[in-house]
Amino acid sequence: MRLSELASADNSRAYRRKVAAFAALGYAWVLGCAALAVALLAWALPPLLQGRFRFVWFGVALGGAALLWSSLRALWLRLEPPAGLEITAADAPELFEALERIRRKVKGPPLHRVVLDGEFNASIQQLPRWGLLGGSINHLSLGLPLVLALDRARLLAVLAHEYGHLRGDHGRFAAWIYRTRLAWMRLHDSMEGDAGLTAVATQAFFRWYFPRFAARSFAVARQDEYEADRIAGKLVGRDTVAAALAEIEVRGRWLDTVYWRDHWARAATEALPVGPYRAMRRALAQPPEPAFANDALRQAMKRLSQFDDTHPGLRDRLEALEAGPPLPTWSRGSAFVLLGEGARKFIERLDADWCRDHASGWKQQHLRLQRVRERVDVLAQRLPQASADECVELAQLQRQIDPRADVRALYEKALAASAEHPDALRGLAGTLPDEDRAGKLACLDRLWDAGSDHRWWAARAALAELETPRPGMEHDAATFKQWRKRLERAQESEERAWEELSGTPFFSQIGRHGLGPLALTLLQDDLQRCRPVTRAWLVRKQLREVPRRRAYLLFLELPDLDDAERFRLCRWIERQIDLPGPVLALWAGESPTLRDIERHAQEPVYRRGEPATAP
Repeated sequence: MRLSELASADNSRAYRRKVAAFAALGYAWVLGCAALAVALLAWALPPLLQGRFRFVWFGVALGGAALLWSSLRALWLRLEPPAGLEITAADAPELFEALERIRRKVKGPPLHRVVLDGEFNASIQQLPRWGLLGGSINHLSLGLPLVLALDRARLLAVLAHEYGHLRGDHGRFAAWIYRTRLAWMRLHDSMEGDAGLTAVATQAFFRWYFPRFAARSFAVARQDEYEADRIAGKLVGRDTVAAALAEIEVRGRWLDTVYWRDHWARAATEALPVGPYRAMRRALAQPPEPAFANDALRQAMKRLSQFDDTHPGLRDRLEALEAGPPLPTWSRGSAFVLLGEGARKFIERLDADWCRDHASGWKQQHLRLQRVRERVDVLAQRLPQASADECVELAQLQRQIDPRADVRALYEKALAASAEHPDALRGLAGTLPDEDRAGKLACLDRLWDAGSDHRWWAARAALAELETPRPGMEHDAATFKQWRKRLERAQESEERAWEELSGTPFFSQIGRHGLGPLALTLLQDDLQRCRPVTRAWLVRKQLREVPRRRAYLLFLELPDLDDAERFRLCRWIERQIDLPGPVLALWAGESPTLRDIERHAQEPVYRRGEPATAP
């Protein structure tokens, strides 16, 4: 894919011609299949219609009809329009006036439909009017959280970027390639498992063709992202686009790691779902905590462009814009006014929709936090005689019920019992006030000296603190340099540890997971929410790089998904489940196979339909 990107950047027009020619090869195969199907039907149907029944003719006619149907389905592609609350010019005249100004400057096609949804995102989808044969309908999906987070200028930068995807022939070409890619995937999936000669030949062709087409079309999509940024920069200014990109990175991470954590924690006291967007409007009106923002921006700038997302990394996008590294500056005000005088009704409707869609998940979270509260009550009763581990567990569980709970005394009690307890040091560093920078750095120094398990986190936290301006505190260049070198060392160690965890053979250096009853029950609750999972196995893997770290392999049986869906689900599960250490989720397939998992991973920790283990 990297070579395709370089070729696309070097001569975009010539590269697009090559991609179009390669796409035509796929069309030639599909049309050839359709022609073969027509020929088979033309040979088999006449005698059948004349009443001369033979099994060969019937089988050929049936196979030809199935092949023709699969070919026509690939050519006549229908995609569902994006869901959301439809907005009209009467609802939001300022928004539509701004969109029309952008359209005229970009010289793009009109938008046929604008919807508001609950995602922190904005996107324009060009859906086919007549399958792959031509015509298109343009839909803009605008996320309410994005509108609440950005001011008018930065939101218009995002909209200009999205409209840049529809510019002239480039937009039509990119949309056509996207639809072609989906069509070939559909044709391949429709023939999967078919043992017929034509189906086997088609599957073999697409096993060769599709990875190459995906790599070539990916490069086109990646270059379109850079071009859309460039167009947005011309319309609203490069500095505005750069500031919007940086703020989206920080705000997005804050929503994922802080806001949604706090919102779901409300299930501890609220049995019925609570809509998130009304409170989100108030929360996004405030700037993120400075240390959090510095760390989020630093991580975003270090992140490399990935091959599973056409969007480049933040650093690459800023370099392409020729914009300098941004400072974490925040929007002044909100673009919410663009939604018109009745904008509050959109919040109310999205809140109601969210509560309806998440009623089951909220109920499960309520039950989960009730179990946590029961364990908290048990630990609280024996607090006077509690060990350091129990004090840390109590503090962590209280933070699950209330993320703002004051648990500093519990961490101090744990350190009184065990002076270098790493989890207690990490917890205490996060609870000390902003004014006590010396205390935070002292905790982080002790955590670094305690061993390699927490060094990467300690270095990140220390740099985030040192980069954050505090009243009356001067920048300590020597300490900053020391921690930056430590972070480089810790990063190298983390990469080696992850390679060790994710490398094969998967079943070497493994043992029982060692989870306590409550942790196992909470894991089962998490898996219960994930409907495609039918069984799951959990093992602990011993890492030579960090011997004391608890690291896990989670094997999943996902029978009703294709490999692309399994990959995305495994990555999502890794982010969602709460285990005492890092986890790599893998599905039963070619490697590892289901038989290997059943042989080496002992008994499943989860089976769909079975109740969770009582703590």
